[in-house]
Amino acid sequence: MEQFDTIIVGSGAGGLGAAICLARAGQKVLVLEQHDVPGGWCHSFQLKGQRFSPGVHYVGLVDKGQSTAELYEGLGIANDLLFFRMNPTGYEHCWIGEERIDMPAGTDNLRDALAEKFPNEKKRLTKYLKLVQQVSAEVQLIPKMNGFWDNITIPFRTRHMGKYGLFSLKRVIGWHIKDPLLRAVLNVQCGDHGLPPFKASFPVHCVVMYHYLEGAFYPMGGGGGIVKAMTTAIKRHGGEVRTGQNVRKILVKNNTAYGVQLADGSQILAKNILSNADPSVTYLKMVGRENISAKLAKKLDTTRYSVTSLILFLTLDMDVTQAGIDSGNIWMVKQPDLDKVYSEMTYADLLEGDEFAGLFISCTTLKDPASFNGRYHNLEVVTFIDYECFRRFETTGDYHTPEYAEFKARITAKMMNSVERAIPGAKKHVVQAELGTPMTNRHYINSTNGNVYGTEKSMSQVGPFGFRHKTEINNLYLCGASTLSHGVGGATHSGVAAAAAILNCKKDDLLQPDKTQNIRIYDADDSATWPDHIHQKRADRARRFKAI
Repeated sequence: MEQFDTIIVGSGAGGLGAAICLARAGQKVLVLEQHDVPGGWCHSFQLKGQRFSPGVHYVGLVDKGQSTAELYEGLGIANDLLFFRMNPTGYEHCWIGEERIDMPAGTDNLRDALAEKFPNEKKRLTKYLKLVQQVSAEVQLIPKMNGFWDNITIPFRTRHMGKYGLFSLKRVIGWHIKDPLLRAVLNVQCGDHGLPPFKASFPVHCVVMYHYLEGAFYPMGGGGGIVKAMTTAIKRHGGEVRTGQNVRKILVKNNTAYGVQLADGSQILAKNILSNADPSVTYLKMVGRENISAKLAKKLDTTRYSVTSLILFLTLDMDVTQAGIDSGNIWMVKQPDLDKVYSEMTYADLLEGDEFAGLFISCTTLKDPASFNGRYHNLEVVTFIDYECFRRFETTGDYHTPEYAEFKARITAKMMNSVERAIPGAKKHVVQAELGTPMTNRHYINSTNGNVYGTEKSMSQVGPFGFRHKTEINNLYLCGASTLSHGVGGATHSGVAAAAAILNCKKDDLLQPDKTQNIRIYDADDSATWPDHIHQKRADRARRFKAI
């Protein structure tokens, strides 16, 4: 029977980040992934020769000296990564009703652009953006505080967090910003945590917004580019990643985890088990309710998970740049009241109306120009829904019924109405349009109710109220979007923190600065900045496409 120091269940960014740290520390590490490719929400896949990435649409703080860059440098994978800088004059395009407002990179640029559009809000806007920066910095400072002096000074050093930490985004922004349209622009990134302003935790939103204030980036190769760099590092340090491995049980005896059992009945033993699955899947499906405390069972029964999604993977045979599409994301919402938009998205009949109340549109062949074949453009179109809309398709067998196919077709037609508005003529140039649903999420990601952000990031479920890395079961640990934070960076940091807990060291001990590591960055919309090998990749793809 095989035996390892640590088995990691699930190969999302958190699990892979932990595996790098543990393997580099000398542990014998095994990562088990149920899907046929690693990466979880970060994975990329091919549809008829076109690449899509369901969970990675942009990453922030990638410039030298910023936190994401330091994370990848500390993991020793920066040299294997290449990012494209998304449109710096509008990495977010806010389409709110008939209004079109861009969010440029850089706090000062954002303030000046919005102040020009909303001159009466300039003073309040300046104060609000400063508050966002202060609260975000204080949130990230808290885990680093340690020792007597930090404990004494914490009330002063986190005073903004203390003042606003228990309030919703809607409450705090309402105190600072009066114009409803400006509020909508500043709240549009609620889509990055999947909650309406009245439910969103203000500190969580501050961290998300701060993550992109200086601009957004997209990895060459999509999310799969990050996964490849991480799995390569794991193998380089002697770790192992196995796909197609469905973990059915985490083996527990005397309140101690000691291994896993796969779907075929085989067992693998380990000194530590780290689960990258969400808490309900980990505890209720793999550990078993009989092996957890009544207190934990009660918490799990009341835990709420984030929204699920519909993702349209779309290939168009047309030049979308002629319609004004660029590397920036488009957030398309019907009205400035985002609470109403989210209510309509998550509770209305999916087949009612001609368009969804809110959509996110991203063109991956413009964000990653190396992936463009000279003719086809790929887009990912996303909207959030409540899982109950798909509950009827739950089955122990194959959910791909004629009813399911018809339901998907009608939803696809509705989403295409919004795409047509953004890209006139799109309907006539569809090469492929494949809809991913909550059932797809459950099948490939194994997330509770197909959720996209782990646990719901409401005020009662984050920070000290969330799930910790070290569990009540000896030698069992958690990482991923339901622990420290969500998103690519947040999940990766969660894996590093979990590895630190296993190794009984500090997180910073595992991310030492490395001057030999550097991420390559080029402008997605400016071909003059691309090195020769990017132009060669495009030329090769175009040549292969013409040969088909």
